[in-house]
This record gives sequence, C-alpha cells and structure tokens, in this order.
Amino acid sequence: MKNVLLINGAKAFGHSGGRLNASLQALARKVLGNELAMEIKETVIDAGYDPEAEAQKILWADALIWQMPGWWMGEPWIVKKYIDEVFSAGGARFLSSDGRHRANPAVGYGTGGLLQGKRYMFSVTWNAPLEAFERPEEFFGGVGVDGVYLHLHKAMEFIGMSRLPTFICNDVMKNPRFEEYCVRYSAHLKAAFSAP
Repeated sequence: MKNVLLINGAKAFGHSGGRLNASLQALARKVLGNELAMEIKETVIDAGYDPEAEAQKILWADALIWQMPGWWMGEPWIVKKYIDEVFSAGGARFLSSDGRHRANPAVGYGTGGLLQGKRYMFSVTWNAPLEAFERPEEFFGGVGVDGVYLHLHKAMEFIGMSRLPTFICNDVMKNPRFEEYCVRYSAHLKAAFSAP
C-alpha cells in the first residue's frame, strides 16, 4: 500500500469539537506519511467536499482510513451522507452491478464491486468501555466493535474493498487516556500498514 486516504468523519456538535478524531488523523498522517513514506490525501467531511473529487481520491487510494466517533451506536450522519453521495458519484467505477445475474437472481448479491485490492480501516472513538462490546452480558451482547459496524463493513465490501483491523479508543469522556490512545494507534498503524 502506497497511497492512503484519511477521511475524518467527526462532526462539531454540542459538547463535541472533534478534537480527538482530528488528533488521531494527524497521528495517522505522521506515522504513515513521515515514518512509512506513504502518499497521503485527506478529507475532513465536516469542512465540505465535492463528491466527484472524493470518488477520484478513493480510486487513487490503495487504502482508506475512516476516522470517526461513535454516536448513538454508529457513525455520525455526515459519514453516511458522504458514503451515499461519494459512492453514487463513483458509480460504474466502483461497481459493475450488485453481483447477481438474471439466470439466478437469488445468489451473488454484493459481489459486483470493482475496487478489489483496495483496503480500508475503521478508527473509532467511543465513550463506552471495551467490555460493553466484548462481554456477552454487556450492552452490545458480545458482538465486538466490528459487529456494531457490520453495516459499514458491508458497504465497503459491496464496492470490493477488504478490511484491515479496526482500531478503537474507549472511555474517551469518562476515563480519557490520550497518550495511551496515541501509543496504541501508532503501533496499530505500523502493524497494519507494514505487513506485506
């Protein structure tokens, strides 16, 4: 992977200024761009974007990093809006069809993506503790962070992309540990992007 698109999906709203997500995106830029010598392009969704230009960035990228907070059990609405607009702008460059054929329309759904070979990663920030995701008796019933984001994983898979391991910061308001998050994220990025 040589070209990486960093997409910051934080939304300034209420008490949230999006500073943690901006800091994590800056760290990704430093680790991947400066330390691993990758080419970096960035988007801050809340600052505005052109859907066609974003589609071109995705076509340019070998990998995408979606940086976003968890709001009301998922991504902020601006991330979904971005996906709807940009993936639609990507059109036939992103997928050939939904993957099914008229001869047997009951099978093959989700296999028409054209972005095979491209990777994506979610880096998410939550006030929930890690245990809320992992323990069967806790809030998310043990599905893990990737279970909570299944719909977004499937959106990426639908256009042909494959996933890199998800990164999560927990307890970001109740028990913030910024320096620990940075150390862990730097190691996570190096492991994910240095692998052959």
